[in-house]
Amino acid sequence: MTIGIDASRANKSEKTGTEWYSHHLIQELKKIADPKDQFVLYSPEKLRDEIGDLPPNWQSRILNWPPKKLWTQIRLSWEMWQRPPEMLFIPAHTIPFIHPNRVVTTCHDVAFLRLPEAYDWLALKYHKFAIKFAIRHAAKIISVSEFTKNELIEFFKISPERIVVVPNGYDSERYKVIEDKEVVAKVLEKYKITEPYILYAGRMEEKKNTAALIKAFKILKKNHQENLKLVLVGQRGFGFQKVAKAIADNDLQNDVIMPGWVGKQDLPHLMNGAAAFVFPSLYEGFGIPVLEAMACGTPVVASGIPALREVAGEAAYLVDPYSPENMAEGINRVLTDDHLREDLKIRGLDRARQFSWERCARETWKVLEELR
Repeated sequence: MTIGIDASRANKSEKTGTEWYSHHLIQELKKIADPKDQFVLYSPEKLRDEIGDLPPNWQSRILNWPPKKLWTQIRLSWEMWQRPPEMLFIPAHTIPFIHPNRVVTTCHDVAFLRLPEAYDWLALKYHKFAIKFAIRHAAKIISVSEFTKNELIEFFKISPERIVVVPNGYDSERYKVIEDKEVVAKVLEKYKITEPYILYAGRMEEKKNTAALIKAFKILKKNHQENLKLVLVGQRGFGFQKVAKAIADNDLQNDVIMPGWVGKQDLPHLMNGAAAFVFPSLYEGFGIPVLEAMACGTPVVASGIPALREVAGEAAYLVDPYSPENMAEGINRVLTDDHLREDLKIRGLDRARQFSWERCARETWKVLEELR
């Protein structure tokens, strides 16, 4: 069988959640897929780094002709018309207009339906179209959590049998406890980060509730932790102006450090050095950074939303994302209660071990196998 995979997200240089999901899944599928099958990776440019290291039965097909916009719907659709594989796997909820009958897609979340105000109008319109089209045409839908599966059923009234829950994993080779504190200190120095600090990793945007974290941080510094710093790792997303305003309004320009996107070589060091990892998101389909922080032995403070409850279990301190006061109190308790910190560390390390990209790939491969 010939199986096509959309590798456009996996091939991005500055990857976040969905891109890392695509990357690691493809890498693990290379190890376990049937060598008798033929695999084709589609991308808008040449495959970079390890994603371009292909087994003998894998090939790359670069679809780089104009136009650059709407790559999935124009260039990938054209390729599906000209040289269709027998099965197509799309690691996100956007499938091409033209596609084989056997197409599998992954839905990570439907935040654009729950929080439409957190998206610009064009992105919102395209997401709504894409998810409806995918649900109509996909032979199987992979959901990254039970929560996202239930959201799909509620919004679209689709049969539960069409949805298979396959949890995400995390990069256990990178995200782990680093015993050499001098190595951690050198990375902190590189980004001009001084301890103690709390860390957030993800887009700085409306959906991630970053502005509320700034307000909670101000309360925390005023009432409890004068010397604390806040490190915000990630790209600027929709609603970043509210984050910038919150920093300025609370006079925190010298206390909030924004290094931008940080790669997998350095981010585990920043997580190891943090006094706590804070993930205040208003909506998630899964929440990979929570697992990454836990695997580094860093206590996690997260919003008590359904997906994060599902992923974190009893291994994170949960707070109300709509209350900066509650968030500040939760962070302060984790910073000052040594027994709680140690308990969260032990629980977090154990919880993270329950997830892996190998497991994710094996369960995904099972879904593809069943469609033969």
